[in-house]
Amino acid sequence: MTGAAPALVAASHGTSDPAGRRAVASLVAAVTDRRPDVTVVGAFVDVQQPDVPTALDGMSSGAPVVIVPLLLSTGYHVHVDLAEAAAAAAGADIRRPVEVTSALGPDARLARILAMRLAAIGLDDDDVVVLAAAGSSDAGAVVDCRAMGSLLEAELGRPVVVGFLSAAEPRLGDAVMAARAANPGRRIVAASYLLAPGYFHSLVQRAGADAASEPLLVDGEQPPVVLVDVVVDRYLRACDEHVTAAYQGARTDATTW
Repeated sequence: MTGAAPALVAASHGTSDPAGRRAVASLVAAVTDRRPDVTVVGAFVDVQQPDVPTALDGMSSGAPVVIVPLLLSTGYHVHVDLAEAAAAAAGADIRRPVEVTSALGPDARLARILAMRLAAIGLDDDDVVVLAAAGSSDAGAVVDCRAMGSLLEAELGRPVVVGFLSAAEPRLGDAVMAARAANPGRRIVAASYLLAPGYFHSLVQRAGADAASEPLLVDGEQPPVVLVDVVVDRYLRACDEHVTAAYQGARTDATTW
């Protein structure tokens, strides 16, 4: 790789919840601490500012950028919002490559965090676990969430049911009721597969489970080390893939990093 390391734009959804904002900011800060050689900028696809196009406009002309979605599954924001922002930025400055990585999930390391959060609320061997995912109208995002359910099954060594808060079926409340009907007398526990506190986590807490774990990020706590690992790994993989493509002649403009 030649020249300075590509900048990393950590693009989260955005939230109006102060605790969620602080939790996500702590993740961006932890990534910055992990890679002091890389310019790390936080940006948002909704609700908060700067949005991703604004963040990209504020960067040096010609500087390569990797956008890492701080999102747990592939979906509209990755395929459309971030892809369009990257294409527009690269088109406005043909010397600057802009890459968008895959979402953070599914990833076995996220299952380890989910298991840690469940242990923190006293998960018992007899408890029934329902993975509480945000949900999406994007079929790929739903597949990603179901894959995450399988990874959590492997981590816990027990079956895991997946329920969605919006757009996909089964809805979380229905999944909890079905689990309760199929397992009379057993505690139903919701594993909150959300990045940070906010409105969706409040829905998890009200979905009828006997207990609900915290999201991956908790306000006031340091981000889990393995979550920082996932973000940095997505960035480094994009850097490596770009260099490989450049050496193979896949790009003809001046985009070698």
